[in-house]
Amino acid sequence: MAQKSAEPLDTELTDLPQALRWREWMARVEAVLFASSEPVGRDVLVRVVGRDCALDLLIEDISAELAGRPYEIARVAGGWQFRSRPQYAATIRMARGEGDATRDLTQNEALVLTIIAYMQPVTRGAISGLTGREVSRDLIARLHRQALIARGPRSPEPGAPYTYVTTPGFLVQFGLETLRDLPDLEALEDAGLLKPVADIALDLPIVGEGE
Repeated sequence: MAQKSAEPLDTELTDLPQALRWREWMARVEAVLFASSEPVGRDVLVRVVGRDCALDLLIEDISAELAGRPYEIARVAGGWQFRSRPQYAATIRMARGEGDATRDLTQNEALVLTIIAYMQPVTRGAISGLTGREVSRDLIARLHRQALIARGPRSPEPGAPYTYVTTPGFLVQFGLETLRDLPDLEALEDAGLLKPVADIALDLPIVGEGE
């Protein structure tokens, strides 16, 4: 016996009063975000609401209702995602038995990741030139294992070495919607949060020239 196909989702909800229609759209969007472990793009969310729904306003209303809750809707990586508020990070780590063992980026890793973020696609050789020391493959591999960077296209320079780019995971990790949200480098230097790259002398591992 053939299984009866599910009826298509009624997105317009024209039989409901406007206020109830808006509440139902809010519930649908919240359900989709809650069920996803990754940022959800606009193209996905518009499938569950009416054609005339102002999605940004809808999400603002959901966010307003979450005020005071330990989680929020964040705009990251070109979409929206539920995430816990930063002030509860230590609580969550303790509940997971992680304590304070969560690994932060080292100074070297943070510098290399910063260079990749602002100059991508960029080769390991170019990164080494900016730091004044050869950057090891192990350091690049650690950033790759954390899903912060990925291989980009091969460079047209001799030997065609791989370039490196940031990933959507990088945007999620640092709460950025797009790379355009990266802070201005000069502003970081003026605020004393980042030294000019040319003035940074780090004890980066020295490795061979080969890629």
